[in-house]
Amino acid sequence: MSEPVRLDGASLTPEDVARVARDGARVTITESAREAVRESRERVEEVIDSDEAVYGLNTGFGQLVTERIPESERERLQTNLVRSHASGVGRELDREAVRAMMLTRVNALAKGYSGIREVVVDHLVTMLNGGVHPVVRSRGSLGASGDLAPLAHLALVLLGEGVAEVDGERLDGEAALELVALEPLSLAAKEGLALINGTQLSVGLAALCVADAERAVRGADVAGALTTEVSMGTTAACDPAIQDVRPHDGQATSARNIRELTADSEIVESHRNCDRVQDAYSLRCLPQVHGAVRDAIAHLRGTVETELNSATDNPLVFPGHAVDDRASGTDGVGVLSGGNFHGEVLALQLDYVTNALTELAAIAERRTDRLLNPNHQADHLPPFLTPESGVRSGYMIAQYSAAALVNESRSLGAPSTDNTPVSGGQEDHVSMSAESAYHARTAVENALATVGIELLCGAQAMEFVDDDLDPGTGTGAAYDAIREVVPPLDADRPLHTEIEVATELVATGRLDDAIEGALDESIE
Repeated sequence: MSEPVRLDGASLTPEDVARVARDGARVTITESAREAVRESRERVEEVIDSDEAVYGLNTGFGQLVTERIPESERERLQTNLVRSHASGVGRELDREAVRAMMLTRVNALAKGYSGIREVVVDHLVTMLNGGVHPVVRSRGSLGASGDLAPLAHLALVLLGEGVAEVDGERLDGEAALELVALEPLSLAAKEGLALINGTQLSVGLAALCVADAERAVRGADVAGALTTEVSMGTTAACDPAIQDVRPHDGQATSARNIRELTADSEIVESHRNCDRVQDAYSLRCLPQVHGAVRDAIAHLRGTVETELNSATDNPLVFPGHAVDDRASGTDGVGVLSGGNFHGEVLALQLDYVTNALTELAAIAERRTDRLLNPNHQADHLPPFLTPESGVRSGYMIAQYSAAALVNESRSLGAPSTDNTPVSGGQEDHVSMSAESAYHARTAVENALATVGIELLCGAQAMEFVDDDLDPGTGTGAAYDAIREVVPPLDADRPLHTEIEVATELVATGRLDDAIEGALDESIE
C-alpha cells in the first residue's frame, strides 16, 4: 500500500491528484486542517447569530441575492441549491475525473475558509477511500461560479440522493453511503454553497493534464531522438552553443535530452562528415518546438499548483478578520463575498496548452512522414518501412491516424474566449474553464497517441539500419522497450492494438522508466 495523500489545504500537487484519481491512493486530513475547518465553522455560527444579511447563509443566490431567508428555511435553502444545480447534461465523467474533482474539493474545504462542518469533509474522504463515486454529467459548467452543475451532482450523493457507482455497480445515493457506513447529510447554513461553488472539476482535470502532458513531451523527445538517428539526421542542432544564445528553458532541456539519448550512438557517428548540411525543420527545430511546448506546460503547472491549494468558493470566511464593507453585507464578522470561483486563470492557460500539445503532435506526425514517405525518407529505408511495398502497406495508415489526431486537435478552438451571460445577467462574464479542460484532455490524448505512432515507426526503421552500428544508449533503450511489447513488422497486420500499446508505454511512464534504467538518470 502506498503512503496516503495528506490534505492540509496547502501542499497538494498534480502528482498527488494522479495518485488518488488513477491509482486509488487513500486520503487523510491533517489535524491543522481540521482545526482550521472548525474555526471557520464557528465564525459562520457567529454570523448566523448576528442576523446580518450574508450571501449564501441567509440570502438567495445569483439574481435572488436580495431575498432574505428566514432561519426555519435555511437548511432547505442549502438542500434546494444542490438539487436545483444538479442539472448537468451529456456524457458522464469517467472515474478518474470524478475522483480528481472529489479530492480537490476536499482540499479546498480543508483550507478552512468555507465555513462547513468537519463532518462534511469526513463524509467526502470516506467516500473517496471507500470507492463511492458519484455519477456526474460532464456538461453544464461555465467555470463561474465555478463548476456548479458537476459539483452539485457530486454533492447530491452526500444527501443520500443522486446515483453513485461502487465497484462497477450503480446505486442510489443512500444505498451507496450505507456501503461505507455513512448516513445522508442534512446540510447546515453555507454548506450547499460551499460544496458546489469552486473550480474543482477544472483544476482536477488540469492537474491530470499536467502529468500527462509532461510525459507526452518527454516521450516526444525520445521519439524525435530515435527518428533523428534512424533517418541519419544530425544532432548538431542540439549543440549547447545554439541554445545558450537563445536561452529559453524548455528549448535547452529538449536539446539536452536529445544529446543524452543519442550519446555513444555509432549510427550518428557513421555519417558525421556526410555532405548533407541541414535536416528538415521537424528534426532541426525539434528543441525550439518541443521547448516551447515545455514552457507552456510549465506555466500551466505553476497555475495548477496554486489553484489546487486555493479557496475558491463564495463567500469566504476569515476567522479573526474584521470586515466593514457594504458589498459583504456584514459588519466586522469576517465574511467576504468575492469571485475566487472564476476559472479564467485556468481557462486561458488550458487553451494555451491545448495549442501547444497540438503543435507537439503536429511535429511528431511530420517526423513520422519523413520515416515513411518515399519522397523524403533516407535512402536505406524502404517505402512505408516494409519490404515488398506495393504488395504491403506497412505503416502507411498509421500516419493517416496521426494526421487525423492532429486535425482533431486543431479543431478544438479556445473556449476561454467565449462568454454567455447567465443568472438573469448577474453572472455576466464566465470563463468556460471546464470546457477548456476537456479540450486540453483531448489534445494530450492525441499527442500521446501521435508520439506512440512515431515511436513504432522509429523502431521499425531501426530494423533497416546496419546491424554493425549500435544506437545511442537512450535510443537503444527506447527501441528495446518498444520491442518488448511490439514485434517488428515483417508482414502486414492490423496496427490498432500496437498503437495503443505504444501510446500506453508513454502515458504510463514505462518509457520513462526504461530510459532512466539505461542512462542511470531520468530525462527532464
